[in-house]
Amino acid sequence: MYVCGECGASQPKWSGQCPDCGVWNSLEEARSETAAAGSGPRGGGWTGQASGRVVSLGAVRAADTPRFGSGLSELDRVLGGGLVPGSVVLIGGDPGIGKSTLLLQSQAAIAAERKALYVTGEESAAQVAMRARRLGLDPGVLDCLTETRLETVLATAAANKPDFMVIDSIQTVWSDALQSAPGAVAQVRECASRLVQYAKQTGCAVVLVGHVTKEGALAGPRVLEHMVDAVLYFESDSGSRFRLIRSVKNRFGAANELGVFAMTDTGLRPVSNPSAIFLSSDEEPSAGSCVLVTREGTRPMLVEVQALVAPSSLSQPRRVVVGIDPGRVAMLLAVMNRHCGIQVNDQDVFINVTGGIRVSETASDLAVALAIQSSLREVPLPRDLVAFGEVGLSGELRPVFNGEERLREAAGQGFKTALVAHANVKGLKTRLMIHGCRRLDDALAVARE
Repeated sequence: MYVCGECGASQPKWSGQCPDCGVWNSLEEARSETAAAGSGPRGGGWTGQASGRVVSLGAVRAADTPRFGSGLSELDRVLGGGLVPGSVVLIGGDPGIGKSTLLLQSQAAIAAERKALYVTGEESAAQVAMRARRLGLDPGVLDCLTETRLETVLATAAANKPDFMVIDSIQTVWSDALQSAPGAVAQVRECASRLVQYAKQTGCAVVLVGHVTKEGALAGPRVLEHMVDAVLYFESDSGSRFRLIRSVKNRFGAANELGVFAMTDTGLRPVSNPSAIFLSSDEEPSAGSCVLVTREGTRPMLVEVQALVAPSSLSQPRRVVVGIDPGRVAMLLAVMNRHCGIQVNDQDVFINVTGGIRVSETASDLAVALAIQSSLREVPLPRDLVAFGEVGLSGELRPVFNGEERLREAAGQGFKTALVAHANVKGLKTRLMIHGCRRLDDALAVARE
């Protein structure tokens, strides 16, 4: 059958336009399931059907989920403490960013204690062996299968019974049950569904490598992300040797967790202290720079927010923002204009978060405002100053969560002064000199002193 991805209507043959809703190119191949005999109500309703067993959640023992390490501390952090037996993890990233390298290193570490299988549909066994030798791994302990047919992969896995299996990549795997080409929506959905079923039945931890589109999203049907237990994105700035792995979904840990790796000649190396690499190493402070204590998942992290305010020759000055929500910056400029007397209507404003970090929380408001004022006045902020806080539309400073943990991280990195919302100061015991402000103009005035 061919099912419309928009309205769900099914057709016996493919056509360019769905006859029901009129959407073009929305029909995708799907398996036609024959209804079981006697599945509908007869006579007096559904009383003749088999019923399931209902359990009270209070009677269910909630034990800690057993895990085993992947061999890479930053990957274990993103996964919530390690791999869970029977879980399915989907990891995506740009071509050449290091997905295969990361998983091959993990397989080598896991193979020392457990059985691991690397299934590749994009490379030959010789190419995988060359990569293993280049990374300094022992090829003798690494098992590899070059196969794209799903039935063969499952049969091989059933015979070898691995505890950890990598499918590189899910877009290359195809099943005999469908006639569409590998990579089609129906093939990806069907193959992923059967791999998820295999993982749940056998307790094997399965990692699926997924392609990404030119927009940066995972290729294939959206239902693919719903079927798996964790979705990870592997990303990096162009030309940078640092790689960021971020979880956007995790059924066994915190979402939005961030792991940092450095690409070296011998593979990916975990970075245990990412705050040090995201901060400037210049001895002299520069105008337009402020250190922000942000939070990625369960980890507080120090990043540098840079601002450049320059006279504009355009009728509509430019607003270029990288790493922060542009709408948030536009709102912040309006608040500074209305309540703080700082006007940049005839100025170009450029905002950047160093290191390729994307800050999505509102705690960055105060650091951005301080960086803008510093660039406008061409007066650098002290190097030992950190700031975080949310700015309201009336110019007030609102507290952010986990303020004490953020300040402890700043103190551990050698900072001596913090500028935060007044409500974040209550009950804190730290060696930092903390300035608590109730309004944005008060915080800007403290920074000018």
